Amino acid sequence: MSAPAGLPLRPAGAAAAVYPSGPGAFREASAPQSSAPRYQNGGGDSSQPVHSVSQSILFTKPRAGTSASSPVISPVRTPAPSLSSKPQSSPSVTQSPEPGLQEGMQYGGYVNNQASSAPAPLSSSSDDEEEDEEDEEAAIDSSSTTSSASPVLNNYDALEGGGYPETRSVTSSPVPASSAPQTPKASKPFGYGYPTLQPGYQNAAPTPVQPSNPGHHPGFQHYTQQYQGVNQLSSSIGGLSLQHSQQPESLRPVNLTQDRNILPVSSVPAPVPNLNSDLRKLNCSPDSFRCTLTNIPQTQALLNKAKLPLGLLLHPFRDLTQLPVITSSTIVRCRSCRTYINPFVSFVDQRRWKCNLCYRVNDVPEEFMYNPLTRSYGEPHKRPEVQNSTVEFIASSDYMLRPPQPAVYLFVLDVSHNAVEAGYLTIVCQSLLENLDKLPGDSRTRIGFITFDSTVQFYNLQEGLSQPQMLIVSDIDDIFLPTPDSLLVNLHESKELIKDLLNALPNMFTNTRETHSALGPALQAAFKLMSPTGGRISVFQTQLPSLGAGLLHSREDPNQRSSTKVVQHLGPATDFYKKLALDCSGQQTAVDLFLLSSQYSDLASLACMSKYSAGCIYYYPSFHRSHNPAQAEKLQKDLKRYLTRKIGFEAVMRIRCTKGLSIHTFHGNFFVRSTDLLSLANVNPDAGFAVQMSIEESLTDTSLVCFQTALLYTSSKGERRIRVHTLCLPVVSSLADVYAGADVQAVVCLLANMAVDRSVSSSLSDARDALVNAVVDSLAAYMSTVSNLQQSMLIAPNSLKLFPLYVLALLKQKAFRTGTSTRLDDRVYAMCQMKSQPLVHLMKMIHPNLYRIDKLIEESTIHVNDKVVPQPPLQKLSAEKLTREGAFLMDCGSIFYIWIGKSCDNNFIKDVLGYPNYASVPQKMTQLPEVDAPSSERTRSFISWLRDSRPLNPVLQVIKDENPAKTDFFQHLIEDRTEAAFSYYEFLLNIQQQICK
Repeated sequence: MSAPAGLPLRPAGAAAAVYPSGPGAFREASAPQSSAPRYQNGGGDSSQPVHSVSQSILFTKPRAGTSASSPVISPVRTPAPSLSSKPQSSPSVTQSPEPGLQEGMQYGGYVNNQASSAPAPLSSSSDDEEEDEEDEEAAIDSSSTTSSASPVLNNYDALEGGGYPETRSVTSSPVPASSAPQTPKASKPFGYGYPTLQPGYQNAAPTPVQPSNPGHHPGFQHYTQQYQGVNQLSSSIGGLSLQHSQQPESLRPVNLTQDRNILPVSSVPAPVPNLNSDLRKLNCSPDSFRCTLTNIPQTQALLNKAKLPLGLLLHPFRDLTQLPVITSSTIVRCRSCRTYINPFVSFVDQRRWKCNLCYRVNDVPEEFMYNPLTRSYGEPHKRPEVQNSTVEFIASSDYMLRPPQPAVYLFVLDVSHNAVEAGYLTIVCQSLLENLDKLPGDSRTRIGFITFDSTVQFYNLQEGLSQPQMLIVSDIDDIFLPTPDSLLVNLHESKELIKDLLNALPNMFTNTRETHSALGPALQAAFKLMSPTGGRISVFQTQLPSLGAGLLHSREDPNQRSSTKVVQHLGPATDFYKKLALDCSGQQTAVDLFLLSSQYSDLASLACMSKYSAGCIYYYPSFHRSHNPAQAEKLQKDLKRYLTRKIGFEAVMRIRCTKGLSIHTFHGNFFVRSTDLLSLANVNPDAGFAVQMSIEESLTDTSLVCFQTALLYTSSKGERRIRVHTLCLPVVSSLADVYAGADVQAVVCLLANMAVDRSVSSSLSDARDALVNAVVDSLAAYMSTVSNLQQSMLIAPNSLKLFPLYVLALLKQKAFRTGTSTRLDDRVYAMCQMKSQPLVHLMKMIHPNLYRIDKLIEESTIHVNDKVVPQPPLQKLSAEKLTREGAFLMDCGSIFYIWIGKSCDNNFIKDVLGYPNYASVPQKMTQLPEVDAPSSERTRSFISWLRDSRPLNPVLQVIKDENPAKTDFFQHLIEDRTEAAFSYYEFLLNIQQQICK
């Protein structure tokens, strides 16, 4: 049967990828779709209000034997925008300021779903064979000059320079963790009491790695006369052993049960690795790259003895004020393990350099001998790549499988009665109108809109139309695109039509009686629309999906919200959203979810659309534009950041480490394409990742280890770029040195990720027990090394003195707490945040900062951009620190609470809050007025300074004693006892009791 005249055929090749079956994987084999779908144009739906959008056209499919009616629309086709955009190849270096708001978020150790027979996913990474396209920087070193060209291999993983275990065939099912024999207590390794990998993620038995060649000892310097200092990584200046020098402050024993004031007066800084001053200056910023142990144990046995986790916390795409950007036809990389040249390699002589990860000696390409900064020749060790541990390369066409994609944005909006009642459409449309010109992109940027209730509505915005045209598809069981060529339009060519639609949308569905939500079919349509190019889908949902594919039922029992026993339904109810996300990821499309709900919406299921497609999740419980102004303001601020921030498309990220180390679990929002490669359809500056590591072979031959992460992405301007971070850490052989280098915040954030996995794969109580075991085991191991220890003392090294406090804070966090009423969606969202936030934001969520602000004084201040910013000391999170005469600010990361005591000074209330006295301060106050008074200026200056340190603009809530939000504020006072949880002191006694068993 022929297709209706004037209507394009359904796009071919939209069949879902076939994935291998096995634990955590799935098989979805859908037949290729017919090239001639059967449907016809129906008449306009008279019950649907139109509002300056031309006739609503209902699309249906005729029964067999009926002929298609004549077309109502004749779509106007525009030529596809040019996708060719080649970066310049002339060598140059720019110190590029990277504004905080540039181009366009974050989840757990995911299943290693390798698509063996899937259609080739859209990707710009180049490789010799289809199955090798996971190489984020091209397996063949076609970007390097002949002198350092690598041999052509069929499989990228064969090039890895040690430390990566090989996996069995993806179809073989690993043994579930639960069936593994239990290790006796006496010899249990680190991690026994902690969350383990989910079965689908575990790497199979690693192939033994050959010991490193002693002749390739890192840092062995043959050419010391000319190349010494930063590149001389010999043991004499590398890891400075702590044993023979005075005991460092980080090892000072702290008696936790007696020393009650362990909280520092200012934020806890990241520990500085124990390296010589030259290497320290060159090392990667802890804001981008952080390890749980800044002194790496020499062996796995030593790591097991310390009972601390080894892992990395990454913030690879964060906004940077200074970033060296390198344009060169030669990107120098190790021929063996593909590591990028970096400050920690050693130059054997002027023409050869030794890789700091696999120790191979490589030739220096001729072009690399020239330094574009100094315009000098013959000093490769002074090139910017070797002087900066964070650099960005403009990649050549060798790093592309197709021309770089344009920025493509599709907005999928819930317009059911529930959504209209909540009033979110007004805020979204207004934010888009205000930021339309700031969307990251270039002249090729494209945009589209889909709305849905019980049907799916598309919008023809083709240039040349007098007004937008709504097209309704009511057949949600077999969704199709009515006019595929005119639904995603060029932003600049159709800007006026887009503005007309955004102005009309908030009022188009005002009188709707549609209560159903066909989210699944709308997402299926979005996937079909985005598949040819890839890009970003932004989904706004206000309720449980109730129709079509992906429909969900309520699984929450409100009576169980305070349960101290089993918390159910933390995992998804269906695999529909995960399958859809993996299909999207294969077509370089990420799905971001904005859930604005007043009731249970099964976030555990819906979140999968973002987790597995490298998207991000925003959640606004009890959202209502007028009844909940704080949430409305938060949505507005979040959208401004979301729409204007930097974005990377069709990205992949690989983490490499020194031979002997191995990565075995990833945490974050992504799809694992191979053993060590993360596929990120989108990457943004607010996304954090974590990895767990082990030591596969002894590191006795080296005094330093390095980690390198490489993120290959397409910028919103169509440039293919590679951002590289390299971190260098010393290797130590004593248990004391391991504890001296512990980074307590990184340890806690990694444990939080592991505990989320355990909660879902096992149970919440198991995860809680594992967190407590982490403290018990590590402190018991440390105390066994301390001499003259009394039975009644609980001792921690100074580096870990905050460990019990932070773990107690985790146990009282919404993700893991029990016995306190917690909505299931709130709990799941907190878990999503744990898995996707960078460390600096996650720590504020776990352990907020509390300051007294009614007595901000001039003495303790700093000067920032000609402003005087007060620096009040941090207070313990305990009600004993609150006084009725004071005012306190609590910084929880995404929200600021200002608690006002009943007897607070009226002058402060008048000058800072703008009201004459305590009684007149309103219940729902979310902004501070600008009052011309010193105390007002100091307070606003301090809050502005806190806000400027993070990407998302936190909302502010003023709390009085009778305010309902007071409960939230007091729940963050984690040092106090509650009905369901220990106080901090009781927790310490419990830890001590378990250690003494």
